[in-house]
Amino acid sequence: MGTIHVEHDSGDRFTSRVRDHIVVTDQPSADGGTDTGPTPVELLVTSLASCVAHYAHRYLTRHCIDAAGLAVDADFTMATDRPARIASMTITLTPPTALPAERYDAFLAVASHCTVHNTLEHPPGLTIGLRTEAAERAA
Repeated sequence: MGTIHVEHDSGDRFTSRVRDHIVVTDQPSADGGTDTGPTPVELLVTSLASCVAHYAHRYLTRHCIDAAGLAVDADFTMATDRPARIASMTITLTPPTALPAERYDAFLAVASHCTVHNTLEHPPGLTIGLRTEAAERAA
């Protein structure tokens, strides 16, 4: 469905082109980067949190409920063993004040079945390859 192109800028900074958008990733200064953008890991967690927020908002819109106050917080911890990876993520929704308590379960059910969550729960096939003509030009 889509293609994302990533190029190295300098140091640990990369620019990703997503349709007509530009996203910069970097590493914190303490880790050798220049902290000009979030890390790729932070973007992964952000993808999940923003997807949950999107689905939550769509639920509210569909039911004509004011979204004022809707918020999503994401916490994550890194694994302490190898391979390097996220060990856990916790997503917490703050429902808008207009959401009746009797709708909490349905609201949470919709929000927790966002596309990113579904993808993490049912990992896609993943291939990392090498574009050999680029490697040959570099040699």
